[in-house]
Amino acid sequence: MGPLCTWALCQNAPNLPTGAASSPMLATLKRLRYWLVAWIVLSLVAGTLLARNELVHQREAFDTDARIVHRLLSQRAVQHDAILATLALLRPNASGDHPEQRLPALYSQILSVSSRSPGVQWHTRSLSDAEEVSRRTQKPALAAFDPAMGRYQMVLAGQPESYALTIDIHNMVPWTEWPSNANSSPVRISLYLAGQERVLQKGLRGPSAGKGWNFEARKVLATESQPFEVVSQLHLGWAALPWSQMLASTLLLALALLAAKALLQQREERRRSTERQRLGQIARLNTLGELAAGMAHELNQPLTAMLANTQAASRMLDDTEPDFPLARQAMQLAVQQARRASEVVTRLRRTVERPSTGGNVVAISLADAAQRALYVLEPDLQRHKTQADVHAQGRPFEIQAEPVALEQIIHNLVQNALQAMEQTAPENRRLCLILECTPTHGVLRVQDSGPGIFAEALPRIFEPFFTTREGGLGLGLSLCETLAIGMGAKLTAANLAAGGAEFILSVPLATPEPLP
Repeated sequence: MGPLCTWALCQNAPNLPTGAASSPMLATLKRLRYWLVAWIVLSLVAGTLLARNELVHQREAFDTDARIVHRLLSQRAVQHDAILATLALLRPNASGDHPEQRLPALYSQILSVSSRSPGVQWHTRSLSDAEEVSRRTQKPALAAFDPAMGRYQMVLAGQPESYALTIDIHNMVPWTEWPSNANSSPVRISLYLAGQERVLQKGLRGPSAGKGWNFEARKVLATESQPFEVVSQLHLGWAALPWSQMLASTLLLALALLAAKALLQQREERRRSTERQRLGQIARLNTLGELAAGMAHELNQPLTAMLANTQAASRMLDDTEPDFPLARQAMQLAVQQARRASEVVTRLRRTVERPSTGGNVVAISLADAAQRALYVLEPDLQRHKTQADVHAQGRPFEIQAEPVALEQIIHNLVQNALQAMEQTAPENRRLCLILECTPTHGVLRVQDSGPGIFAEALPRIFEPFFTTREGGLGLGLSLCETLAIGMGAKLTAANLAAGGAEFILSVPLATPEPLP
């Protein structure tokens, strides 16, 4: 016999190191780890989408308000050009009246109106320079910008007089039409010119402006005479994200995943229940066949003896006086009844004969069969608080077996092991399935940590109707051996040196290794 080669099967339940107690909480977390990962990933995706939508909404609102601010300020700036153009059309009044001085009462942003008559100089150089620019361009020109005071001057060269306006920047803003509350809005709005800034709305821009998201809009006023750049800035921190909606989405996803898990678990239980019912029906049929075979075996012996005795008595009566015809007739009737009883039992056996094994032998993975059996028995494993460990190494292999019979054998062996460990403390219960292969056979070892098999019971463990368990029929292991023999396999039992029992199923390989 060549060296053994073994193959490892991944069990659905997580494997713990030998001798280590399985923590219920750890086992629960391991069973739920994929659902937890899915919940975390979906929550992150949903939270990211909600945050992105909120940022897009904030950006759109910011851009809309920035356009409104630019339009309102541009309208006021154009209004200033129109006022200067109107003043340039005025002619000096002979009475010395100056109607332009009434403009501050009509327009709150105009602090003062100045004029220069021919031969008179402006009182500041900036006004003179601005008038020269205005005369050259035939348009109003900016004279001075004082951001600290919040005002600026503009000049329009006229004939015979030139006019200058001093504009108050704060009053220039149409606050009644302003798109936001200047005292509470987080948006900062400023006017920039040549590196100088005049803040119209402070907003919430501060030292932490770099932590989060920054929006900015820049656009020059729609008039060449007042080339101020309107700058709108908004900083959004982490607090601006829709945390309540993100939390609600996380909870909803958790509920949805719990519902999906419950549905899948329900579906899985239905599948497992269907599989258990199928195996149960097959087991009942096979057990009934085994029972019929046992009954036939048990009854045929006394019936055969009865038949032989009555036949002998009949022959002896033939040698006696012919005064006993009734006795001979009675014995003949007994013979007939004995034969009839034998035929009835034989007919019963044919009626409930278990399905023939070996007729559907195919190449099948022993590991897959073990996995299916453990999958069906998973509720029993949990109910018995037993860890099922599957050990092996090396290459996978296939055996030549009847799938249903093989699955029933493994099912019965695992159930037998669980029943054997019922009196063992839960922390000491161990169920181990070992997969091996020799050059000619695949081997499955089912080991438990129960009390083992009594020495006097070991030679009879596979006999029909023999059992050491109270209430047992003694047909399970007998049926396993019958099914194994029917497909050319071998089933043996032994006690482990460390305690517990071991059942060894040896099945021919589908592709034996070539002889050296």
